[in-house]
Amino acid sequence: MSNKGKGIVLVTGANGYIAASTVEAFLNAGYSVRGTVRSKSSAISLLDALSKHADHLEIVEVPDITVPGAFDEAVKGVTAIAHLAAPVSLTFADPEPVLKGAIEGTLRALEAAHKEPSVKSFVLMSSIAAIASAKEGPYTFTESDWDEEAGANVAKLGKDAPGGMIYQASKTASEKTLWRFRDENKPSFTVTSVNPTFVAGPPVVVPSAADSISPTTRIISSVYSGVPLGRAGIPGAYAGYVDIRDVARLVVFGVEHPDKANNERFIAASAYVLPQGVADILRREFPERADIIEKGTPGEGYPLDFSFPKGGIVYDGTKAVRVTGQAYIPWEQTVLDTIAKLKPVL
Repeated sequence: MSNKGKGIVLVTGANGYIAASTVEAFLNAGYSVRGTVRSKSSAISLLDALSKHADHLEIVEVPDITVPGAFDEAVKGVTAIAHLAAPVSLTFADPEPVLKGAIEGTLRALEAAHKEPSVKSFVLMSSIAAIASAKEGPYTFTESDWDEEAGANVAKLGKDAPGGMIYQASKTASEKTLWRFRDENKPSFTVTSVNPTFVAGPPVVVPSAADSISPTTRIISSVYSGVPLGRAGIPGAYAGYVDIRDVARLVVFGVEHPDKANNERFIAASAYVLPQGVADILRREFPERADIIEKGTPGEGYPLDFSFPKGGIVYDGTKAVRVTGQAYIPWEQTVLDTIAKLKPVL
């Protein structure tokens, strides 16, 4: 791998849905990328999708991110680390390995960064799950909020805890590990977290089948494919969304603008989205699918500009816009770009 002028960024868990877009964003910004995966075979599709960057993209194996020294070789000579490798699911059944992977994986990456003098920045992919908790509206969640409830409830319930609750607890625990490490070790590198809501948008790697599409993006693909609106997306979950390309952009920003990003959390949230809103866009843009895409009740249940409803729960993603000086990608563009990319498997 040749080294671009801006240096090398280590992206952990590089073959994940968000991570792949992050890899692409760094490559497009002029960096070389070293991506870690558990098995090199899992990155073949990523390498194919980004083949035009072949000279600047390297894949290395880190089979177990919780092992002491897991990232010590991978981190050598890198300018920055974007840590995205983490357990992700809403159907976890046992909290212990999930929490271990979230906490120790983050700690191993931080320890490696602390030992490598070339590292200048560390960006953690956290989640709105580390911020939002059960609230009665109206309430606006900002970067000053923490979800302290999920961890306490998981500690009480153990293996009886719902999968979504385990995931929430793991994201809070992972991010707390980041800030505790900063406080205790006073590292020389900058520290930033990005906390997205549900993420949707065109994947870098087009999956081989519709059922392999990222679950949070299925709110778009399933409506397009004729799934009833009541079953599209993630029923019962709060409807905050952001485009995957905006999430990747914020990670790059954390590396490129240390003066603005150091010690900061950034909520990535741009749209309040119900399946009805997706259907309204798709039925307008694809009239030939009017008999496939459920009509529902056009315009019902959501603000027509996809903003968060006044008087309800709000995820405030305006800090990211204010600090970066760049607006979020409009939700309608997210929907249409996603379908354009996924059409071969829909």
